[in-house]
Amino acid sequence: MTVLVIFNHPPYDGTAVTWNALRLIKQSQSAGMEVRIFLMNEAIDLAREQAQPGGGEDVHAMLLEAVAAGAEAKLCKTCIGRCSVNPAPFAPEVQVGTMPELVDWLAGSDRVLTF
Repeated sequence: MTVLVIFNHPPYDGTAVTWNALRLIKQSQSAGMEVRIFLMNEAIDLAREQAQPGGGEDVHAMLLEAVAAGAEAKLCKTCIGRCSVNPAPFAPEVQVGTMPELVDWLAGSDRVLTF
């Protein structure tokens, strides 16, 4: 089964939305599912190489662990220029993606989840 997870939520907003999504991704991978991750809007900051503000779970590290375990991860090319003011560089493990690529992933997925 192929699962597409689309993140739209800012990763460091004081909620556990991103952390819970990444926990679900890890469990899905453990169950043998293929996982694809697409970061949109302020969620692109999840791919930034930076110290996590305020402590807590290191969701950036969790994203990179998912990629190391086989997940494909992309961030929205358009969102880079319009949704974030954070100047930190992106992790090289996360590629820049486009809307046509997201549509291809959507067509090839058995399940789509948004966070």
